[in-house]
Amino acid sequence: MKKIIVCCFFAITIFACKQKDESVLDFTTQFEKSDGTETPEYKDVISYYKKLAKTYDEISIHSIGKTDSGEPLHVVIFNTDGARQLSEINNTTKNTLLINNGIHPGESDGIDASMMLLRNIVQNDSLKTKYQNTIICIIPVYNVGGALNRNSHTRANQNGPKEYGFRGNAQNYDLNRDFIKQDTKNAATFAKIFHAINPDVFIDNHVSNGADYQYAITHLFTQHNKLGGDLGLLLENDMRPFIEESLSQKEIPITPYVNVWGTTPENGWSQFFDSPRYSTGYTTLFHTLGMMVETHMLKPYKVRVEQTYELLFSALDFIEQKGDKIKMMRKNTVEEILQKREYTIAYDVDRSNPSRFNFKGYKAAYIDSKITSGKRLFYDRSKPYEKTINYYNNYTSSKEITIPKAYIVKNGWNKVKERLDNNQIQYTVLEKDTVISVETMRIVDFKTRNAYEGHYMHYNTEISRKQRQIQFQKGDLLIPTNQYGIRYIIETLEPEAPDSFFNWNFFDTVLQQKEGYSAYVFEDIAEEFLKSNPAIKEELDTKIVEDADFAKNPQAQLNFIYKKSPHYEKAHMLLPVFKVY
Repeated sequence: MKKIIVCCFFAITIFACKQKDESVLDFTTQFEKSDGTETPEYKDVISYYKKLAKTYDEISIHSIGKTDSGEPLHVVIFNTDGARQLSEINNTTKNTLLINNGIHPGESDGIDASMMLLRNIVQNDSLKTKYQNTIICIIPVYNVGGALNRNSHTRANQNGPKEYGFRGNAQNYDLNRDFIKQDTKNAATFAKIFHAINPDVFIDNHVSNGADYQYAITHLFTQHNKLGGDLGLLLENDMRPFIEESLSQKEIPITPYVNVWGTTPENGWSQFFDSPRYSTGYTTLFHTLGMMVETHMLKPYKVRVEQTYELLFSALDFIEQKGDKIKMMRKNTVEEILQKREYTIAYDVDRSNPSRFNFKGYKAAYIDSKITSGKRLFYDRSKPYEKTINYYNNYTSSKEITIPKAYIVKNGWNKVKERLDNNQIQYTVLEKDTVISVETMRIVDFKTRNAYEGHYMHYNTEISRKQRQIQFQKGDLLIPTNQYGIRYIIETLEPEAPDSFFNWNFFDTVLQQKEGYSAYVFEDIAEEFLKSNPAIKEELDTKIVEDADFAKNPQAQLNFIYKKSPHYEKAHMLLPVFKVY
């Protein structure tokens, strides 16, 4: 009985303290205190959310994994049912929204908007009721290392705040190029958070400019043809118009992200194509409706944050209205993809089928530079205009593959296996050596870019395919495509996909021969080989006749024979990825 009395007293004391704390704690943000000119330091952002979670039962804050800075990633959760573990959210019947902030910490608009968003919801009973069917998850600052590298100068074109973080993370990676390759601890931890939540909708808050125009905020939805199927139609025909109209009613004009650089937007532009290296391209691989918010850095910071705040509420309203439909469509996506049998791995802009809308810009001209010997682009804000322009937001398939029943990845490619595990891809480990009929993929050609985000990335990759019986070893990975991560599997393991593991250099060791020959020794071997293989001799002779450069190059001729012989290593240019049909 004594223990019961003590426990009850303790509970009453805590409740009383919590009520007292709630009445005296000041949740006014630094943004508000500075009249929209400042954003808080990283430590103050986390401290703010911890106090919010301590005060309100609907808010919880979780420390997950690590970032390259050594600090963890945090995720803050609003749930009217009370605090929950992250693992409990995945299969919830509620709607789920994940908001990512500070991927580029100089673009801090979403950091401040999200702090006010959660505070205002939990302090308003009508808002708590309105959004009781949605779990709101917020990553307060994704690029922790960049946030700690605070300054006032690196955003040369940006109109506030007074201080902000740096674009590169602790290893100087641009984290919005790292989602598929996952070189950073940030990206690996994000994957853990993302798959634990399995969000229906994902919003990533950014700031940018490539031109000047009248809008303070723009949207960049994931490309709807790439998302595809019913979800793609929902994104383009329902979600985008809903958010545009909702903001219009709040007297906030919004336009598609103005994807022009060094030119002017009067002639229209194409929708930015968010391949899986980018956040919304990555989340698309798991059937999540994604959008980036891109405020315009030339507009005042106060206006940008306030409009980001309002857009987040508009997105919440859409989720509340369409949540059941989104969940049903996401559930059916794998079957929808498999029924088509073909999967598009590359797209082209459809120039014949633009959307048209009324764009609000500023008259632009090229005038003499006052500091260089050339011309400069100048936008005259005293001359605003409205003009109907072409927006090329439709894409067509330029390359497709037939979806296999499974892929096999040879054992030993540990970086690939780590990323499959990070993204909860299901596979079976072969328990014994097994002969399987597969399609092989051999690299025929590719181009390589200069240094880019820690890689020398390949593109314009071409492969040859051949059906063969291959003996696989115990420990090799058999990866069925009939699973939730089907898009991730195809986009990473198909070498011709733009952000494949091959293009990101995961398989570069197959591009180099490990064995070779000395010409003076192989001449005798080659002579005997051609005597035993007259068809190859005929092929060689024909090539000498038809290819003048080849005819002048004895070393190329010898190498031709070597590559046809059993001495040429089978692993050269052969991907350790095989397809089972």
